[in-house]
Amino acid sequence: MDLFQSLLAFGLVAGLLTLVPGIDTALVLRSSLARTRGFAFATAFGISTGLMVWGIAAAVGVSALLAASELAYRTLTIAGAAYMVWLGASLLWKSRAKDPSSASPAAEVEVPAASRHQLFQGWLTGTGTNLLNPKVGVFYIATIPQFIPPGTPPLLMGILLAGVHCVLGLAWLTFLIFGAGFASKWLKSARSLRIIDRITGTVLIGLGLRLALEPQH
Repeated sequence: MDLFQSLLAFGLVAGLLTLVPGIDTALVLRSSLARTRGFAFATAFGISTGLMVWGIAAAVGVSALLAASELAYRTLTIAGAAYMVWLGASLLWKSRAKDPSSASPAAEVEVPAASRHQLFQGWLTGTGTNLLNPKVGVFYIATIPQFIPPGTPPLLMGILLAGVHCVLGLAWLTFLIFGAGFASKWLKSARSLRIIDRITGTVLIGLGLRLALEPQH
C-alpha cells in the first residue's frame, strides 16, 4: 500500500471504532447537556489530545511495552479504571447533592459561559480519560505497524494515522454535541440534569469496573 491507501484503510478501521459508544461518547454528551457547548468541545479536544499522544507513543514503541509487560498493562488498567469510577462516583454524588426543591420541575437551569479554567478542566478530563485507557495504546500498537508503507518513517506514520483518528473522532463528537444542543432545550431542567448525571455516573462506574475486572491479556 502507498501512503494514501494506508491512510484510507486505517480511516475505515478507526471510523468504525469511533462509532462504538464508550466513555468518550458518555463524557461529551454529558458535558454538552449538563455544562456548556464550549466545555463539551474542550472535552472532545482533550480526547483527541490523548489519541495523538497514544499514536506517537505507539510509533516510538512505548505502547509496545504495554503489550509486552503484563505488570505495566495492569498498572495502567487499574489506574484508568479507578479514574473512571471516581468520575462516575463524583457525578452520582453531585446529582444527590442537588436540592430538588431549589427549582421547579419545569424551571430552566441557567448555564453561564465556560471560563478559561473550566475549558481547561474539560480538556484535562478528556485527555486524562484517554491516556489512562490502555486499550487505546494496545489498539494502536496492533494496527499502526500494519499500515506503515515501506520506506515511511514510523514516527511520521504514527502521527498521521493518529491524526486521521482525531479528525474522525472530532467529526463524530461535533455531531453529538450539536445534536445534544438541539435536545438541551428539554433536558436542562434541574430534574433532567440530575437524571443525566446519574446515568452518566453509572455508565462510567460500569465501564471502570469492566476495565478493572476484564481477563488479563
